[in-house]
Formats: sequence, C-alpha cells, structure tokens
Amino acid sequence: MKDQTTINSFNSIKTRDLVETGLLIAMVFVSTMFINIRLPISINGGLIHLGNVALFLSAMLFGKNKGAIAGAFGMGLFDILSGWAIWAPFTFVVRGIMGYIIGSISHSKNNSADSLYLNILAIIAGGIWMVAGYYLTEVILYGNLISPITSIPGNITQLVFGSVALFILPALKKIVNAHSA
Repeated sequence: MKDQTTINSFNSIKTRDLVETGLLIAMVFVSTMFINIRLPISINGGLIHLGNVALFLSAMLFGKNKGAIAGAFGMGLFDILSGWAIWAPFTFVVRGIMGYIIGSISHSKNNSADSLYLNILAIIAGGIWMVAGYYLTEVILYGNLISPITSIPGNITQLVFGSVALFILPALKKIVNAHSA
C-alpha cells in the first residue's frame, strides 16, 4: 500500500509541475504578445513588453528550471506568432538561459527569492546575458558589429520595466506559498 501511495504522490507532483510550467509559459507569452509597445529605434525596431515581468516572476517564484522553460517557450512562441520568426531560435536560447540565471541566483544559498539584494543581482546578471545575447544575435543576423549597438538602450529599457517584478514578488510569494502545501 505504501508503494502505491508513493507512486500516486509522485504522479500528482509531476502533474502539478506540468500544469504550473504550462501556465507560466502562457503567462510569459500573453504578457509579451498583448501588453507591448513597439519602439521606433534601432535597425529592427524594438519592443517593450510585460513578458519580462512574467519571466522574472516565473524564475524567482518557481526556480531556475521553470523560469528557463517559461522564458524560452513563452517568448520563443511570441516570436514565431508575431512576425519575428527568424529571431525565435535565438530568443529560445537567450530567454531560456536568462530565466535559468535569474532563478539560480534568486534561489542561491537556500534563499527562495527572499533576498531583495539577490533578486536585484539576479535581474542584473540575467539582463547582462540578455543584452549580450541579443547583441550577438543581431551580429549573426545582420553581419555587422556596429549597428546592433543601437538595440542596447531598448534592451536595457525592457529590463528596467521588467524590474517591476521586484515590487509584485512579495505578494505573489505569499499566494504561491499558501497554495503549494
């Protein structure tokens, strides 16, 4: 009987993880797709969206693995469905690693995203990766080392807007912790 209980518990945990991860992907996608402002800057334009808030919260609330998956699939799917398909493979990698970095740092030292200092550090480190990753992406796509520099201010602006997650995080942590028992 004990073995069956263990199997049922394991299956319910896997099911819960699958549902949570799917919802996080959807949250990142919807926040990117429908809550955005197109910027008339750089060679390819630019976009400020609330997908970063959703990505940051996913990584800080649920950890590096779910943060990576939510960022990679949520924003990658956005690129595919919004006319930026050539960017999708790069976004998948850049945003996946970004979510992993943020989740890793915010959950380091058994912290569970409770330290404002570590959460800020996580966003900064993830942001540095994002800016560098998209710079390299543009170098590859456009074959030019100079013009991708014009996208850096827009990417930094995205990070600043995404930092709103730091103010929302404490309230959401209470809700998530209350329902995760």
